[in-house]
Amino acid sequence: MSDLSPAAVAAAVADAHRRGWAIVLASTVRVARDLDLAEECVQEAYASALATWPRDGIPASPLGWLTTAARRRAIDAHRREQVLRSKLSLLVEPEEHPAHEVEDPAGVWVGQAADHVSDERLRLVFLCCHPALAQEAQLALTLRLVCGVPTADIARSLLVSETTMSARLTRAKKKISTARIPFRMPTHAELPDRLRGALGVIHLLFTMGHTAPSGASLVRTDLVEQAVHLARMLRGLMPDEREVCGLLALLLVTDARRSTRVDDQGRLVPLAEQDRSRWDRKAVAEAHAFIVAGLRAGPPGRYLLQAAIASLYAEAATFEETDWPQIVRLYDQLLSVWPSPVVALNRAVAVAQVSGPAQALAEVEGLEATGALESYQYLHAIKADLLARQGRREEAAAAYRRALELTRNDAERAFLAERAGQGT
Repeated sequence: MSDLSPAAVAAAVADAHRRGWAIVLASTVRVARDLDLAEECVQEAYASALATWPRDGIPASPLGWLTTAARRRAIDAHRREQVLRSKLSLLVEPEEHPAHEVEDPAGVWVGQAADHVSDERLRLVFLCCHPALAQEAQLALTLRLVCGVPTADIARSLLVSETTMSARLTRAKKKISTARIPFRMPTHAELPDRLRGALGVIHLLFTMGHTAPSGASLVRTDLVEQAVHLARMLRGLMPDEREVCGLLALLLVTDARRSTRVDDQGRLVPLAEQDRSRWDRKAVAEAHAFIVAGLRAGPPGRYLLQAAIASLYAEAATFEETDWPQIVRLYDQLLSVWPSPVVALNRAVAVAQVSGPAQALAEVEGLEATGALESYQYLHAIKADLLARQGRREEAAAAYRRALELTRNDAERAFLAERAGQGT
């Protein structure tokens, strides 16, 4: 095969990174049994592709090539370690592995901890959501490893500094190593203890794809599709868990609006101005069925309530015909099961439609006074909109500028800049 241009190879490697980083890493973790070693081996495999593919050609299965290369590096690393241990046998005790944690040289799991699912990404999600880790660490570690999301974007989504987030990631990896957490899919009995973390991770992954924390595009389709895929896989694994169905419903009904959220020039289109005839009604109907079944089965949890709220937005014929009083009531229920300042902020948006912008602004300013959402751009954007609706244009422009300072997504920045300039 003739040599390929560096640009063509770079594009192929970038595509393989975007689509397959998590798959390659999850497969390598099972051999490496160490997250840092696995990451190092995967990075080396991608670097090797940049050097090898221009000469040998892009393989028919790039992800297969990368997975094999990374796993071979992990196996080689363990062989080197075994040689070292054999030479230091008088000083180092051999590591013991329980029968259910033994892997063959190729990294295929054997013993009683058999796979419950075939998707490597979901395996890695459950590994990262081990109950020995704090929930913030579970979220951060999974987003970094499963999705390859930059640490800065994770920090921005979780409203902490990049330094703090880097420290959390380092501590989480160390905890997995020192606690000797096995690199395997949990048994059915262990799944409930990890479910909350897995649901939170998938939801945050979707949120970061639905509105990318940074970059040129409003939506990161790859993250959205990963999240929906993982939610479907999780429902197949735990079909009777209502919160699993609620999360899938939330993702489906929210993503149903994807094609209308920006115009042909990539400019952000607010919900009130979106063309509802272009929404994915099949996805809305599927979500609605999950929601109805879940609400009939008993008291709803966080994700089922969020899905019900999103469904009310989607099912209204127009923005004005949305059942805003019912949305406020659902937000009240949601706050009782998930008392989050972000939920309270979103509730204020619905309050504005029911009771007017003045009351909503009072609630937003109350949240602002706590300082919990000071670095959350949407607080300032919502405040700006409420001020503008009351004719307080200079204050609205200032709030829009503050939101603009905190925003790294180009589509959102353009929208906020326009609003800040108009003061409306």
